[in-house]
Amino acid sequence: MGTPVKDVVIKADAPTVLLMEKHSDYIASYGTRKDDYEYCMSEYLRMSGIYWGLTVMDLMGQLHRMNKEEILQFVKSCQHDCGGVGASLGHDPHLLYTLSAVQILSLYDSLHVIDVDKVVEYVKGLQQEDGSFAGDKWGEIDTRFSFCAVATLALLGRLDAVNLESAAEFIVTCMNFDGGFGCRPGSESHAGQIYCCTGFLAITGQLHHINADLLGWWLCERQLPSGGLNGRPEKLPDVCYSWWVLASLKIIGRLHWIDKEKLSTFILACQDEETGGFADRPGDVVDPFHTLFGVAGLSLMGDRQVKAVSPVFCMPEETLQRIGLQPELLS
Repeated sequence: MGTPVKDVVIKADAPTVLLMEKHSDYIASYGTRKDDYEYCMSEYLRMSGIYWGLTVMDLMGQLHRMNKEEILQFVKSCQHDCGGVGASLGHDPHLLYTLSAVQILSLYDSLHVIDVDKVVEYVKGLQQEDGSFAGDKWGEIDTRFSFCAVATLALLGRLDAVNLESAAEFIVTCMNFDGGFGCRPGSESHAGQIYCCTGFLAITGQLHHINADLLGWWLCERQLPSGGLNGRPEKLPDVCYSWWVLASLKIIGRLHWIDKEKLSTFILACQDEETGGFADRPGDVVDPFHTLFGVAGLSLMGDRQVKAVSPVFCMPEETLQRIGLQPELLS
């Protein structure tokens, strides 16, 4: 007997259309309830939360509903003397939140709000001798941070500040026999890490290192009978992998290897018809994280109700065109 497949059952009465107005109302009101338990407990990732909310609102054409001046002031207040940006006031700087801050300011065309030269120096100072990047001064190494570093610098037009050759060599050492990538050399392939590594190689023009057919096969095998995608074998489907897996497939030119219709059905079934927002799976509690990646996944599959999204930066394509950024994609 083979290993049983872990999956979910989509109910017959699950949503089948994109509830745009519900989602924009959900995101617009999210940051106004600052005394909510959920809001208070998510302070440690506030900067990324703002990025998720702003990006999905922009993709839905609703960015104007957000409080631009309040957000810009918040981002400015979270930059430290070292140049890095923290998740919130009083939180240590980290590459994850530095990228989120730069993405937020790029959406608003307001990079002048922070000291860009200090950001560049901060990122540069986190590169290690083997080309990898630490997430912060405490030294954790992860391919996520390599992506954050080059994505931040690319948005700032300062990729020349770091050693891209050694950075790419480190990423290649994290490639596995199945074509995927892990967080460090020898680590298990994971869809989130694959997105970071393919994104890194796209930004730096190094996609020739990838075996697109081998990696594409591993990625398309993440689709389950429900239509949803998981991040590793033997895991349940999750809306966020509609982004990590799909974006990676788009970057390597293999998006057509999955069943788009079944995936769309799964994504739409994860909406909450009462509150708006997307959950990880049908019937679960919604949040801004899954709301962004649900809408972004639909955009990647060509849903014309929302703006086109960049598979590399998870930002509207129109924003990257304004900046003049065109990452490499395989055909």
